[in-house]
Amino acid sequence: MSATSQPGEPDRQTRLARMIRVDHAGEYGAERIYAGQLAVLGRGDKAELLRHMKDQETHHKAVFSDLIVRRRIRPTALLPLWHVAGFALGAVTAAIGPRAAMACTVAVEEAIDEHYATQAASLDESEPELRQTIETFRLEELEHRDIGLANEAELAPAYRMMARIIKTGCRAAIAVSEIV
Repeated sequence: MSATSQPGEPDRQTRLARMIRVDHAGEYGAERIYAGQLAVLGRGDKAELLRHMKDQETHHKAVFSDLIVRRRIRPTALLPLWHVAGFALGAVTAAIGPRAAMACTVAVEEAIDEHYATQAASLDESEPELRQTIETFRLEELEHRDIGLANEAELAPAYRMMARIIKTGCRAAIAVSEIV
């Protein structure tokens, strides 16, 4: 992330704050999605996989929570919305069935992969720790995507439509959480 910005663009500190704010919100939402899925599928054959992914999201959220505090960044005001929306998305997709829950995972993680890749590419040598954190978490999100694909996500009812809707929702949540 270059030290200077173009006219009309936010300065470096604002861009970093937005980046950390949205990443914290996203990991919070992801943790809630898995909580919703576990509420429905917590006794099924996918429970261990869901717990593993939720535990990683909880770790990611904790790291961004620490960055929010250390860098004195305001978290998004939308956390209460993501609390409910994330859980609802997880529970609804899980209620459709394990394949739909995995389809949700694939869609979310593909959107997050794109988001994290863009962020990592925008960071320069002045933020090596943040860049490495984002790259590490991006690889774990891709692991989640791969778990979803290995567990028949693409065989979920209306997979393509569901994936498109979820990805669009993720992109909208990213855009608004950066600012609000």
